[in-house]
Amino acid sequence: MPENVHVGRAGVDGARNQGWLLGHFMPEGTLLHSTDVEVKWGVHTPGEERAAWAVGETRTALLVLISGTFDIRLRDRTVVLRQPGDYVVWGPGEDHSWRAGPRETVVLTVRWPSLPGWRLPCPDN
Repeated sequence: MPENVHVGRAGVDGARNQGWLLGHFMPEGTLLHSTDVEVKWGVHTPGEERAAWAVGETRTALLVLISGTFDIRLRDRTVVLRQPGDYVVWGPGEDHSWRAGPRETVVLTVRWPSLPGWRLPCPDN
């Protein structure tokens, strides 16, 4: 029987999997495996940008600023997150990209549902 409680540290655990803590890509049979939702602890270096636009999105996403500053780029606007707790939610069909501000930035992202094929390949691949 799988454990019914998982305790971790987002920065450490996420560093092993591009920041992702929960989703379909986590080991089956664990509490971290979910096809319903994905959760990411994103730690971004100053000025870091998403390598490519996410297009044809079919999920809904919530992104919450923990520290630093973060711009979410949508096709028709840029949402600027400046204060801890600032957040943005976008739905299916919203192409997006992002850029971190001038100092290390931490964001928490929740996406649903968790579907294969949406993560960018690891830079080492």
